[in-house]
Amino acid sequence: MVWRYHANLLPVAMRARSMGVDVDDNLVSPTMTDPLWQPSTERVANANLTAFMRFLADEMEAAPSNFDALSTWSVEQPEDFWAAFWRFSGVKASRPWDRVLTDGEKMPGAKWFEGARLNFAENMLRNRDDHPAIIAWTEHGHRQSVTYKELYLAVAKLAAALKADGVGVGDRVAAVMPHAIETIVAMLAVTSIGAVWSSCSPDFGKQGLLDRFGQIDAKVLITIDGYRYNGKPIDIRPKVRELTAELATLERIVMVPFLEAEPAGLDDAVLYADYTNNAADRVSFEQLPFDHPAFILYSSGTTGVPKAIVHGAGGTFLQHQKELMLHTDLKREDKLFYFTTCGWMMWNWQVSALGLGATLVVYDGSPFHPDGNCLFNILEKDEVTVFGTSAKFIDAVKKADLSPAQTHDLSALKAVLSTGSPLVAESFDFVYQHIKQDLHLASISGGTDIVSCFVLGNPIGPVRRGEIQSKGLGMAVEVWNDEGEHVVGERGELVCVKPFPSMPVGFWKDPDGARYRGAYFERFPGVWTHGDMIERTPSDGYVIHGRSDAVLNPGGVRIGTAEIYRQVEQIDEVMESIAVGQEWQGDVRVVLFVRLRDGVSLDDELIAAIRKRIRDNTTPRHVPAKVVQIADIPRTMSGKIVELAVRDVIHGRKVKNTEALANPQALGLYRDLAELET
Repeated sequence: MVWRYHANLLPVAMRARSMGVDVDDNLVSPTMTDPLWQPSTERVANANLTAFMRFLADEMEAAPSNFDALSTWSVEQPEDFWAAFWRFSGVKASRPWDRVLTDGEKMPGAKWFEGARLNFAENMLRNRDDHPAIIAWTEHGHRQSVTYKELYLAVAKLAAALKADGVGVGDRVAAVMPHAIETIVAMLAVTSIGAVWSSCSPDFGKQGLLDRFGQIDAKVLITIDGYRYNGKPIDIRPKVRELTAELATLERIVMVPFLEAEPAGLDDAVLYADYTNNAADRVSFEQLPFDHPAFILYSSGTTGVPKAIVHGAGGTFLQHQKELMLHTDLKREDKLFYFTTCGWMMWNWQVSALGLGATLVVYDGSPFHPDGNCLFNILEKDEVTVFGTSAKFIDAVKKADLSPAQTHDLSALKAVLSTGSPLVAESFDFVYQHIKQDLHLASISGGTDIVSCFVLGNPIGPVRRGEIQSKGLGMAVEVWNDEGEHVVGERGELVCVKPFPSMPVGFWKDPDGARYRGAYFERFPGVWTHGDMIERTPSDGYVIHGRSDAVLNPGGVRIGTAEIYRQVEQIDEVMESIAVGQEWQGDVRVVLFVRLRDGVSLDDELIAAIRKRIRDNTTPRHVPAKVVQIADIPRTMSGKIVELAVRDVIHGRKVKNTEALANPQALGLYRDLAELET
């Protein structure tokens, strides 16, 4: 392992700080072109990426021999790349494809692997042995595990019960479930019979659930009685009772006891154990087309009813296997732990590790109960090798002054993945200083729209401070300016100029595809526009600058909010922040809201320090005209802050879909603020 951190500068900086000298972190830490970490020769030699390139060398004369060449080839020859990866990954299909890509010049409209017949769950359950499949933890420390053999049997029993209830190909099954073994069993059972799975986490409000499940005419609802969060039991049966009264198509409600051993009080619900009490021990996997719907996921915005995005079985499986195998270097002996909920696409993503025969470690509860060591305790106890989390969690651990490298044995850990929001450069520093030095740190970014990633890690390449390592293999990602020109070294729209297998099948109840086309293909016809502001660096890495629809525009200059957050949240007194543009005197001014540490008040000195930090490390245009202390910051169920909703509130506009928020009451804090009147 070669770990290239500017260690020679760190002692000098620490001594200077101890003497009261202000030291700029940007001078201490590596530059954007200096690797923080590089994999060892042995690690590169044993990587799945290296094995894939050897596989290609056996198949073709001029095979790519390094990552850059592989990336270029995968984009220029997508049919050859995806067909080769299909063979390499061993996709299980009852019938091969007739053609890899049809109408490849159309987007949307391209068709992948026509003629193939397969089943998503069958590919997840290729292993049926005594190897651990899932290890599940709850907040109060209960640990449960199942082997692949036990998982297969559990799927067989639930699949048989669903079929006996008349659930078949194309029917929808909705779930209000925690991150638990039963949830994964249910998804696999549903997809095994060709039905469509759609899940939400139990912290959604009744209207939020109805906004989603009310669109899809579900036949069965699988739910829990309640859950625990931050040490508190939360009974959701009253909410579920109200929900089911409005879902006219429901024919069956199945309840999993998660809060009580023998829950009662929900009419017409059958207990999971009773429902699956049958003699089934085999799964008859329905063989279906590559693009047969497997999942319905929902956008998390606050501008209207969530989009019900339909994803196909084959595209989801193939894309996830590529990202897990090649970009994450996941192997059968690995243990993957991704902190997520069933309302976030990362739940779907991490479950696909079962297709590699790896072990999933899952957790349901608060990541800070009883304190910030909670998740690191699990990493240590189960010797997790790949840990996935959010940029906000890493920042929260930093703000809590934790140093897991000093308090936990993380010797098994080989990779940390971060998503949900941009991982700022200083958080890269924190991971390598306080979590582990010899570690592949991969910031990744994609979305519910594609149930996967556009830009992500490269386990055989260097990690550079503040950068996402690469675009996804087979993903024709580019950065376009407002004129639709491909640019390098400047900010623009993240676009994808060629089709890829995990593009949505469409939106539910959008028969002519008008809403689907309007969501992604209106700005640049025939090109996927994702809605992220991104920059490609000289080292061919990527930096996300925030959502393009939340870009600030003072004086006509486009500013990404992530640039401001990076600076503000390095200030010790600031826990988190949110920046929006306020229409003011014919222009737009930047307003920054900050949530401070307990007991800290915003005074002129702190405001001056915030502004100075922003001015010194960005530009005068980034400096907020107003800095306002706020008690809470609204965020979606998956933890993303919602600039657009705050912007609407400060302008007196109504937020259409507050049910998309985990803490909708926080919006009231931004209404009619005297500080914004002058």
